Amino acid sequence: MYEVFGGVASRAFRVLWLLDEMGVEFVHHDLKAGSDEMKAVNPSGKVPALKVDGELITDSAAIMTFLADKHGQFTYPAGTIERAKQDAWFHQILDEVDAVLWTAARHSFILPEEQRVPAVKDSLKWEFARNIKRISERMEGPYLMGEEMTIADMLLVHCLGWAISAKFDLEDDRLNTYASQVRKREGFKAARGRLKL
Repeated sequence: MYEVFGGVASRAFRVLWLLDEMGVEFVHHDLKAGSDEMKAVNPSGKVPALKVDGELITDSAAIMTFLADKHGQFTYPAGTIERAKQDAWFHQILDEVDAVLWTAARHSFILPEEQRVPAVKDSLKWEFARNIKRISERMEGPYLMGEEMTIADMLLVHCLGWAISAKFDLEDDRLNTYASQVRKREGFKAARGRLKL
């Protein structure tokens, strides 16, 4: 049985969504990043973490890749051209979307106040808009790679929701339609249903 550690309103959402999509049983521990409870699991206090067979895996991207490979769902087989393209999407999103949003978050409320540079957010918003436009132009179909949804889609749609919460402009009709359709999936709704409102 898998154990997922991390709050729903964090990168742990990606892991919860993937597990729900796959129909795999798991236990969720809704722990806040940096809390004593989370540090008891992962000394850095970072979320998410996945415990499997007594071993701990950290980092949402590593966990998603592990789960997709282990269960043969939402991924292409290692060593195929399709997998290389999927990995290229995954890493591009981590680099050009997730990292930009994370930097903005750090300068909004994560870093100590004296270390924050609020003015950096204007350039991050410009960079985000440029990067999103390039992603939109490269999409091949209803999903990033065409007809099949992969973990790269889950990563992107999670980031797009994060962008809206962070008040980053998302004025791309194609991506808005895409994200809206993906959010209608039962796995997404199940993961979102864990949010404590």
